[in-house]
Amino acid sequence: MVQAVPLYLSEMAPAKTRGRYNQLFQLTTCLGILVANLVNYGTEKIHPWGWRLSLGSATIPAILMGVGALFLPETPNSLVEQGKLEEGRKVLEKVRGTTNVDAEFADLIDASNEAKAIKHPFRNLLTRKNRPQLIIGALGIPMFQQLTGMNSILFYAPVFFQSLGFGSGTSLYSSVITSGALVVGALTSMALVDKFGRRTFFIEASIEMFCYMVALAITLALKFGQGVNLPKAISVFLVIIICLFCFAYGRSWGPLGWLVPSELFPLETRSAGQSIVVCVNMIFTALIAQCFLVSLCHLRYGIFLIFAGLVAFMGSFIFFLLPETKQVPIEEIYILFQNHWFWKKIVGDGTNDDGLDGKKGQPN
Repeated sequence: MVQAVPLYLSEMAPAKTRGRYNQLFQLTTCLGILVANLVNYGTEKIHPWGWRLSLGSATIPAILMGVGALFLPETPNSLVEQGKLEEGRKVLEKVRGTTNVDAEFADLIDASNEAKAIKHPFRNLLTRKNRPQLIIGALGIPMFQQLTGMNSILFYAPVFFQSLGFGSGTSLYSSVITSGALVVGALTSMALVDKFGRRTFFIEASIEMFCYMVALAITLALKFGQGVNLPKAISVFLVIIICLFCFAYGRSWGPLGWLVPSELFPLETRSAGQSIVVCVNMIFTALIAQCFLVSLCHLRYGIFLIFAGLVAFMGSFIFFLLPETKQVPIEEIYILFQNHWFWKKIVGDGTNDDGLDGKKGQPN
């Protein structure tokens, strides 16, 4: 699901509103987290089987997804790549709501021809013309998405809030609030990302997240670990800071961490690239989940300073290396890298290491 859904949405949506439609993945994910926290909060006092009800309720959305997937049409890109040109054009006309799709359909055919010329997509990711997509889309963004520290807060929100002096019920309630902030952030990004662009949201939110992490670290350094519970005002302040952090993440690194990689890869390396995106994301999710509590116990407030430094670095990474992709057709993204101040030195005129033309995949 994590690999297929962002790609499916990117290929089905028109270029002008691709960001908005792709945000549905993050929005529904955040809604799922919010509902899960509400279920946990509601079943906490149901003894002794409340936890069973909480776990068992997860089968409901799984069944709905499984049944719903049976009725989804294949994307035009996939149909063209399979040689089903007539069916692919019909689907394209249906999702665009017009029969005037000649130019876009021609781009899909060109991209499909290029993809068929590539026999080893994973090896092709290592060529010079795909180096930006590999570094930014497959490695950088999915890794940085986890190094923001957001999932650490989500995974251990009840434990974290209890350590701040909240009771078990109140800590679950606080988790609901942070999940709600993620939903509001996803809605904000969904409404505005195609207007202001991906880079704007990445950079602006990175500045905010840096400030919130520093504020969190300073507050904990001054008030936490003195053998008594934090004053109520300080605890509430920390919850507000965490909610603001969640809101900033929810409109930037959360949804854009899936949207942008799904936009960057050309058709011939799209599946291979997206599989690496998911793999890198899951590896760093597991690493952060395993290391966060131990690091929090040993470093205390220092762990949040580390996250702040990482956020500053990843914001700079986006500022210098990621071109704006809003309203650019997926099959023309490669042009952005050929004109980028840094990447054009690497990709050159679009010729890769195998002597193939970067646009059409034909021998020079």
